[in-house]
Amino acid sequence: MVNQLIKGSIVLAIVFAIALFAAFIYAYNEIKLDADKLINYNPPTSSVILDAKGKKIAYVFNGQHRLYATYDEIPGYLVEALVAIEDTRFFEHNGVNPDAIIRAALTNFKAGHKVEGGSTLTQQLVKNTILSNERSYSRKIKEAILSMKIENELTKEQILERYLNEMFFGHGYYGVKTASKGYFHKELDQLTLKESAMLAGLMKAPTSYDPTRHLDKALTRASTILARMNKLGWITHEKYIEAVKEVPTIYKDTLTQNIAPYITDEVVRRLKRQGFKDVKSGGYTIYTTIDMAQQKLGREALRYAHKKIVKKQKENLKTTTLNGALLAVENKTGNIKAMIGGVDYKKSAYNRATMMERQPGSAFKPFIYQIALDLGYNPATELTDVARTFQYYKNGKRVIWRPKNYESNFVGFIKLREALVHSRNLATINLVTEIGVQRIYEKLKALNIPHIPQDMSIALGNLGLSPVKMAQIYSAFANGGHMIEPRLISKVLSRNGTVIYESKTKEIADFTTPEQAYLMTDILHDIVKRGTGRNAQVPGVQVVGKTGTTNKNVDAWFCGYSPSEEVIVWMGRDNNKPIGRGGTGGGTSAPAFAYFLKKLHKMYPNMPKKFTRPEGVYNAKNGVITELYTDISPLPTETESETNPDNDFDLF
Repeated sequence: MVNQLIKGSIVLAIVFAIALFAAFIYAYNEIKLDADKLINYNPPTSSVILDAKGKKIAYVFNGQHRLYATYDEIPGYLVEALVAIEDTRFFEHNGVNPDAIIRAALTNFKAGHKVEGGSTLTQQLVKNTILSNERSYSRKIKEAILSMKIENELTKEQILERYLNEMFFGHGYYGVKTASKGYFHKELDQLTLKESAMLAGLMKAPTSYDPTRHLDKALTRASTILARMNKLGWITHEKYIEAVKEVPTIYKDTLTQNIAPYITDEVVRRLKRQGFKDVKSGGYTIYTTIDMAQQKLGREALRYAHKKIVKKQKENLKTTTLNGALLAVENKTGNIKAMIGGVDYKKSAYNRATMMERQPGSAFKPFIYQIALDLGYNPATELTDVARTFQYYKNGKRVIWRPKNYESNFVGFIKLREALVHSRNLATINLVTEIGVQRIYEKLKALNIPHIPQDMSIALGNLGLSPVKMAQIYSAFANGGHMIEPRLISKVLSRNGTVIYESKTKEIADFTTPEQAYLMTDILHDIVKRGTGRNAQVPGVQVVGKTGTTNKNVDAWFCGYSPSEEVIVWMGRDNNKPIGRGGTGGGTSAPAFAYFLKKLHKMYPNMPKKFTRPEGVYNAKNGVITELYTDISPLPTETESETNPDNDFDLF
């Protein structure tokens, strides 16, 4: 009987050993792929978007908000605190600590339930990154094998680096660097001993020890860790007492705050178009051209003008459909300093500054007039301001067009300067007739804008453009004839700090010369002084610009610039309904322009306040006024030569 029992026990032992060996072989065959997740560790890491001065605009991430920290960034006290409380023999074992397992088993047996774990830090890392929460012997075996494999492939420092970047610290923070910035608003190297101990204690139970909710528990847990460090001789008694007494300042706000959401969304969109598929998980540092002081100012300016027109329309600010956009761009560089895509991002994330295309109306007229100047016209050249009726064919159908001035009158003859200053539609249309539609169309190609109409409607800005595109084409005036593409992203750094993308100022084309552009700047200055843009005046600063109002007051624009910066403002309704009474470019958008530049020059008092007239621009008495001229645009004689019309319209 005894022999049979012995034989049975041997058989069971052999079966158990075989099963154990089989489980070991099965687990071993799977560890290669699993271990690679930790050996070649590349967790999803949040990217940060900064303004031009390095100030944080927002973090962007998918799911887990993690800021990666290298081992060298992690303070020694934090490592010691973690090892002291979780795995004292970490630097001695090979991934599994048999003594700890036996001790934990005995303790749990005596208690009748689990009160202590025997897992090493390596095993905890494996469990958190690779394995499921399944409780089985096969999983524990696999965990042990993987832990030994990881210890064989990585250094202890590399394992700790992965551990402290992988673990969840509560409050939406993954990784110790994220937690340090979130809870304490500190970089890792600024942490105190007590703060390090608090972070080390958080990982065991992030909810229970969340210092924003349970500060007493978090402090008690940290003190326990400090006592353990003192007992091990890793800190002196004096440091222990000093640290126990400390009560760190805890911040309850989250790191996910986005202080410029329109900017953030646009940056992500643009980088994705550049081929960055992992913008939100690649751990990039993204520098923009934005000046957050100007961004805040732009938001204030747009809301100021918006509130003003909403009140005039007797609408409710909460329910109104009126909206707007503002874009500020540095003249010389094309750097976007402020981009406001709407009055309230919470109500609408649609970025009207970049994604919307609307008719610019009369805000497009300066480009027609610039072409005329470059063909030899002068600001004093007389244009015909009389009514005409046009007949043309569209899609095979005869169309009759009877344009009129905004004031519903005409004056007969008017100087080119005055025609633009007072935005006379009939004078502009007759100018296009004189020059020829096709000739103007060919000249406008240099603006690099899509869908330019090849008919008379071009005279009144009948095309769709976004505020950012308007900023681009207006740079041809603001930057002395050189058209520059507005730039938002200056450079992108990889997680290790290498510059992997960098943009430079991009000149699109020379639309005109500095001398000819100055003639236009001078006319646009008159528009602000005494024309349709009077509401854009800024005391002590030369500002210039053009209003734009489309039929029935659907779109209201002001496009202008100072000697240093362009500002484009649009206001209207997303549903294309009319703004209503007073909804003109001068009445709605110009006040936002003036508000912005007035405060901007107060913020930066050394910004240039006057335009510099280039060589080659002259002035002379012409009647009772002083008029500018150039070699290309000489003063008119008594009898001006006529330009043969070249268009597709029949006059009758």
